[in-house]
Amino acid sequence: MSHPPPPSTTTTYTTIPISAGDVISRSLQNFTSSFSILRPWPELFTSGSFTRPDSFATALTQLRANFHYFRVNYLIIISACGALSLIGSPVSLLIFASVLSLWLLLYFFREDPLVLWSYDVSDRLVLIGLILVSVLGVWLSESDWNLVWGVLIGFLVCATHAFLRNSDGLLVADEEAALVGSGYVSGSYGALSSSGDGGGQFIK
Repeated sequence: MSHPPPPSTTTTYTTIPISAGDVISRSLQNFTSSFSILRPWPELFTSGSFTRPDSFATALTQLRANFHYFRVNYLIIISACGALSLIGSPVSLLIFASVLSLWLLLYFFREDPLVLWSYDVSDRLVLIGLILVSVLGVWLSESDWNLVWGVLIGFLVCATHAFLRNSDGLLVADEEAALVGSGYVSGSYGALSSSGDGGGQFIK
């Protein structure tokens, strides 16, 4: 006698337009859920895990695998470097935090169409708007070059780590492993998706 398949626990979002408040609420939920794939910080510096790649292809594979596996850690490092560069300017720090929040909630973690005043705002229009807001924020900031250097330093630190950190044996959930090579962004609305089931495979 056959048994019906177990109910799926995967959360799916409808493409039916919902209010902007609900879009933000779901984006915030996705953001908090992303910390479930935050890797333990000691894992970044495991003894004996740093080796120089022996070829260009190995270096690219290592960079891609590490940036995917430690992506939440790297995002925190880059954001922290940007914030530290503005520590002497509270106004600039507030602008930076506001612009970063808009990017996270309206672009990276958004999984639903955005509707404003009964108008369906396309992804391209959202991206253009965020870029313009970012440029305006940098222009209004009193420490624009400090921010640029801070973010650049954070990115270089992460890139150096990803280049030297041996990626062999990194365990990634099945859904996450499917995204290796395609980047951090997935879905129709540019969401940073994460998965919490127990399946997994090793990156080699």
